Amino acid sequence: MQANVFTGVLMPVALGIIMLGLGLSLTLEDFKRVIVYPRAVLVGLVCQMLLLPVVCALVAHAFNLPPELAVGLMLLSASPGGATANLFSHLARGDVALNITLTAVNSALTLFTLPLIINLSMTHFLGEGRAVPMQFAKVVQVFVIVLGPVCVGMFVRSRRAGLAQKLDRPIRLLSVLFLLAVIGGAVYQERENALGYFQQVGPAALAFNVASMLVGYCVPLLIRLPRKQAVAIGMEIGIHNGMLAMAIALSPTLLANPTMAIPPAIYSLVMYFTAAAFGFFVSRGHTNATDLPEVSPTPSSNPEKVS
Repeated sequence: MQANVFTGVLMPVALGIIMLGLGLSLTLEDFKRVIVYPRAVLVGLVCQMLLLPVVCALVAHAFNLPPELAVGLMLLSASPGGATANLFSHLARGDVALNITLTAVNSALTLFTLPLIINLSMTHFLGEGRAVPMQFAKVVQVFVIVLGPVCVGMFVRSRRAGLAQKLDRPIRLLSVLFLLAVIGGAVYQERENALGYFQQVGPAALAFNVASMLVGYCVPLLIRLPRKQAVAIGMEIGIHNGMLAMAIALSPTLLANPTMAIPPAIYSLVMYFTAAAFGFFVSRGHTNATDLPEVSPTPSSNPEKVS
C-alpha cells in the first residue's frame, strides 16, 4: 500500500488526538491504584492479555476468516480499552476507578504485548516467515503512537488541571469525528471488497465482542469479585481502541495492510450497540440484594478507598 494523505497525515493526527484525550483523563494516581485493586487488576490483565487472544483465535477459526482478516481481529484483541469503556462502565454502574486504572496499565503494557501478539498471529495465520521484525525503530514508533500523546496529556493534567478539564469535551468530540473518518477511510480504501468483508467479518466481530464481554464479566464473578468490578472488567476488555488497531494496520512503516484494518473498523461500530445492551442487562441486576460479592467485598477491592 502506498503512503498517501490518509495514512501519512490523517491517521497520526487522529490517533494522537484520541490518545491525548486519554492522557488528559489520567493521573499518576490511576497507576498507584493498582495497590488498592491488586486482585481486580490482576484478573483484568489475565483476561485481557491471556484469555482474550485465545478467544479471538478460536473465533477466527470458527468463522473460517481469511488469514489477513484473522490477523486484523487478533490485532484488535491486543489493543487496550479507553475513555469509551469508562463511559459505558459508568452508565452500567461499574467501578469506573478500576476502569481508569486498567486503561492506564493496559496502555503501558501495550508497548510490549502488541508486537508479540501481532507476530504470533501473523506466524499462525499467514505462515512462517510472515512475522514483522520489530526493529528498535518500530518499537519506538509504537511507543510514540501509543504512549507519547498519553504522556503529554498526563503532563498537561498535572500542571494545568483546569485546562485539561476544558479540553476534555472538545477532544472527545474530535475523537469521535476522527474515528468516523478513519473507519470511513478504511472502508473507502477497500470499497471494492467492503461488502464482502462486512459479510465475512461482521458475524465474527459480533461473536468476539459478545465473548469478550462475557469473559470479562463472568470470570471475575466466578472468583467472587464484586459485581461493580466485574462490570468494569467486562467493559474494559469488550470495548477496544479500534483506532490504535487501525493505525498499526494502515501505517506504511508498520503493517501497511488495509485489509487488516477492516475487522477493527467493523468492531468499532458493533461494540457500541453490544456495550449498550450489555450495560442495560448488568445494570438491571446490579441492585439484586442476593448478589453476595457486592454485599461483602474484600478489603483490597473496596471502591470507597479511592473515592
